[in-house]
Amino acid sequence: MSQKEFLLRTPDLGDTEKIELIRWSVTIGDSIEIGDEVIELVTDKAAFPVESPHKGILKEIRIPAGSVVTKGQILGVLEISE
Repeated sequence: MSQKEFLLRTPDLGDTEKIELIRWSVTIGDSIEIGDEVIELVTDKAAFPVESPHKGILKEIRIPAGSVVTKGQILGVLEISE
């Protein structure tokens, strides 16, 4: 099996100026299933849980909780298998 990486990015949450990453739901080394919540983002309008589109292991957290992020910014790295 070859190992691939998937970059977890801030999704497009519409027309918002401030997006805060308030919580990581997983830690480095955790196994993640498709649909598992990995982070929670908050804007001035609502909270947005972000689910994993892949099964794998969280390899890296690039942006810590409490940070303000922008659309498309790399938040972490998921190691997936195919």
